[in-house]
Amino acid sequence: MERERTFVMIKPDGIQRGLAGKIISRIERKGLKLVALKMMRMDKALAEKHYAVHHGKPFYDRLINFITSGPVIASIWEGDNVAAIVRKLVGATSPDTAEPGSIRGDFVISTTLNTIHASDSKESAAFEINLFFKEEEIQDYSLCLEPWFYYSA
Repeated sequence: MERERTFVMIKPDGIQRGLAGKIISRIERKGLKLVALKMMRMDKALAEKHYAVHHGKPFYDRLINFITSGPVIASIWEGDNVAAIVRKLVGATSPDTAEPGSIRGDFVISTTLNTIHASDSKESAAFEINLFFKEEEIQDYSLCLEPWFYYSA
């Protein structure tokens, strides 16, 4: 059975604060499978494509400047209902509504510097994965613990 995929990006503030390992570990502990990972510096053109949905909003220029200010870690995760599960792990965008125990609930105090991005749907995941990764960069393998996360009779 083919599992769904989603895109996750640890933003420059998450890298600078040394949170990458903690964030990746939380997603792994949930039982999701990491199938692609790379550290990179987004250029302005890629940032504008990624955040095109926000073009024209008051915070757009600040967002582009922020996301291109330092390295990010782009990743692809696989699992059943993976986009919804990762979004729950990440928590609400605003730190005052992000639940304790979520990544943003535990690590974020600013809406602008909110440490992590996660696709909000299968459609946005497909778009974002194609922006950041070539097909040959995505690994196809069996996770030895998979039977302990998914029941199949």
